[in-house]
Amino acid sequence: MIPVTKPFLPPIEEYQQLLADIWQRQWLTNNGPLVNELELKLKDYLGLPHVLYVNNGTIALQIAIKALGLTGEIITTPFSYVATTSSIVWEGCKPVFVDIHPETFNIDPQKIEAAITPNTSAILATHVYGNPCDIEAIDRTAKKHNLKVIYDAAHCFGTTYKGKSVFAYGDISTTSFHATKIFHTVEGGALFSNDPELIKKMAFMRNFGHAGPEEFAEVGINGKNSEFHAAMGIVNLKYMAPIFEKRKAQCLHYQQWLKHPQIKFLTLTKEANYNYAYMPIMVESEELAVSIITILERSLISPRRYFYPALNTVSLYKSHPTPNCESIAKRIICLPLYHSLTNTEIDMICRIILRTLNN
Repeated sequence: MIPVTKPFLPPIEEYQQLLADIWQRQWLTNNGPLVNELELKLKDYLGLPHVLYVNNGTIALQIAIKALGLTGEIITTPFSYVATTSSIVWEGCKPVFVDIHPETFNIDPQKIEAAITPNTSAILATHVYGNPCDIEAIDRTAKKHNLKVIYDAAHCFGTTYKGKSVFAYGDISTTSFHATKIFHTVEGGALFSNDPELIKKMAFMRNFGHAGPEEFAEVGINGKNSEFHAAMGIVNLKYMAPIFEKRKAQCLHYQQWLKHPQIKFLTLTKEANYNYAYMPIMVESEELAVSIITILERSLISPRRYFYPALNTVSLYKSHPTPNCESIAKRIICLPLYHSLTNTEIDMICRIILRTLNN
């Protein structure tokens, strides 16, 4: 069985050592020393002034929306995981979908302005597959219309743009440290902002609003994470260099095999250093995509249709058409990609795909 992804797991002895320390301290959660250590190590690794570690990427989005006081309409992308849209709705706002660029798969900044109304309060854009959005264009539009910007950077650990972590952009950036991500803490996520007051506000919010045992500074939520999760992050962080190197080599190996007129690859944003978070291919029709997936699954290989369906077509969030997104969502396939995947396995996957295309 070859799944679409597997989590990287560090040497168990290194994790067990940190677990032994947790047992000795008997401090399991509530802003423990390992949570603080992980935040400090992440700030240093990413070159950022502030990092707030939380229990998942969805809570991070919800806190971001609440912290910015957003109401009314939030412009967003229909090509993302459902958590991007559901967080908007959960916080009592209305998602307004804007179509995506046909090559980067990110929200098309040239189409944002037409979607702005007097009720628009923000833009929530996803850096799809870890490929940065057109940050400057989004920033210009946001400033012109006095809108806040949140980036769902769930796929972006290790991605840089113009020499800085992509987490440095927007009023707030959020990410996920779920087990499926390049850097993971089993479950987890983080919030980033360059505004220290906003960071302070969100730090209260992730811990029920507590400003002391009997004091409350904000309306809060339980967004804390545990020492066990932080321990996994601390150990995993040491292995990021070989992880990135391996993933890049795997993606290039796929691309060498899959040079075919019926296959299109993601177009990377200029001035970005990509993290190779996913290995997406786009084929010419939904029928062909389904055929490839079916044949791979018969060989016990599990690709995924990230991201299908287009969120504007989901009955819960149904909205006006977004032709590019609806077409791409039907034709996209994310191929298996993880640290222990071998070139022999990639060769087999590619041979099956090419045989399907050439039949």
